[in-house]
Amino acid sequence: MDREEELAYLKKQDSWEVLVIGGGATGLALALDSASRGYKTLLLEAYDFTKGTSSRSTKLLHGGVRYLEQGNFSLVYEALHERNYLFLNAPWLCKKQGFIISTPGYFQNWYYYLGLKFYDLLAGKLNIGKSKKLSKNEIQTKLKGLKTQKIQNGICYYDGSFDDARMGISLAKTAHFYKACLLNYMEVQDFLRDEKNQIAGVKAYDKINHQAFKIKAKCVINATGVFSDSITQMDGMHASITPSQGVHLVVDKRFFPNEEALLVPKTSDGRVLFIIPWYEKVLLGTTDTLIKEVSYEPKALKEEIDFILQTANKYLEKELSKEDILSVFVGLRPLISKQNQNTKELSRSHKIELSPNKLLSINGGKWTTCRIMAEETLNFAIKNKLLEPKICQSKHLKHYGYDENIDSSQRLKIYGLDSLELRKLEKTELGKRIHPNYPFTYAQVFWALKYEMAQNIEDVLARRIRLLFIDAKACEECADEVSEFIAQYFNHDKKRSEKEKQEFIQLTKQYQIKD
Repeated sequence: MDREEELAYLKKQDSWEVLVIGGGATGLALALDSASRGYKTLLLEAYDFTKGTSSRSTKLLHGGVRYLEQGNFSLVYEALHERNYLFLNAPWLCKKQGFIISTPGYFQNWYYYLGLKFYDLLAGKLNIGKSKKLSKNEIQTKLKGLKTQKIQNGICYYDGSFDDARMGISLAKTAHFYKACLLNYMEVQDFLRDEKNQIAGVKAYDKINHQAFKIKAKCVINATGVFSDSITQMDGMHASITPSQGVHLVVDKRFFPNEEALLVPKTSDGRVLFIIPWYEKVLLGTTDTLIKEVSYEPKALKEEIDFILQTANKYLEKELSKEDILSVFVGLRPLISKQNQNTKELSRSHKIELSPNKLLSINGGKWTTCRIMAEETLNFAIKNKLLEPKICQSKHLKHYGYDENIDSSQRLKIYGLDSLELRKLEKTELGKRIHPNYPFTYAQVFWALKYEMAQNIEDVLARRIRLLFIDAKACEECADEVSEFIAQYFNHDKKRSEKEKQEFIQLTKQYQIKD
């Protein structure tokens, strides 16, 4: 993908069949579904792909074990089957992850075991692993670094983990392969309307080249998640979502040196807590806090950080303090609104709506179910005569770079077959590491700029390479050199380069804990 080529493609077209607003999980899945059906498809994202919620998840492809207890079997069934399709279509991006629940007594042990066997049953014949009971000794063997008094009998079950932002790039590149046009840093500012005042396209602004566009489209889909209101208000409507935020902490693996993850099923706020291996670090999360205002860079509250640390320290042998946090990041959830319910009780299902002026909106859902959300949204558009009928192809569609035999231990496996080209680049001067403590190289920076539409240092180090989410201080330390490399690649002047670098350094400080 090359942004200038995508822009040239946009300028050649008189109109589009499907125009998707939003470049997160749902928007990218829509672009892929639409393009693979054969619709002329355009996706516009105001910032970078997965800049918002879709790069800030708990990194799980899962059915949602806690929804079983709520009796939401249909949501769990749907999510488990969608998890399985992602494993089939992008196996190099998905990892089978064992989760262990330590249960305090005989009754609780059987309660969770039977529930998780039902979880396996709902997953169907493509289930990625069978749940099993574990003795105290078996848990101690599998999970090091836990307080022994917290380890009783338990259950091991299986779900998936992944890199959310890299999955987003995979969706984008696959949609591009099927001739979708995708543009980041293209902000939708208003709608075009026909003689009946119905939506017939959008007015958009290219934030890179400072150019305005009027773009005609037959079907306009709002897939902006927690930012949905900013789009629906242009149509005189309001999105029916309640935003909540989830905080995640990243710490060194020495606190939890395991391959399996730990799930704490009951915490003081009623949520589950995950302790998950991720990129040779450990991810702890998450919270569920109702918020009033949405932001692309939401901030963790002190009480949220304290809650995660206090809960984790009940189980971890080595006590965590704020000084041990390598990165803290926050994601916002677009939950479907209902009266008199707190955020933990709000549904993680999705909702499709069509306004009187023909704006189609898709809200809610989660990463695991983005494919089925896209399928149902386009089928809804067909049903309402916004599009000509075409059959969905995405259920068994292999992602760009598909390779089922890629070595799962290979450092560059997240690139699929492109990893072969990257390894060649790393044999040149581009093989230099961007930071001495991490394996990321300038070949990956170059690849992000040339082939993945990264436009600045944040795009590269936050989403194409996940260093900001892994170690914010290390990110700050390598900002000078990486910024200089990017400036040379784009031939940016010193003033622009320095401005972008300083803005990024300020951002890295938000991901660090400062008392």
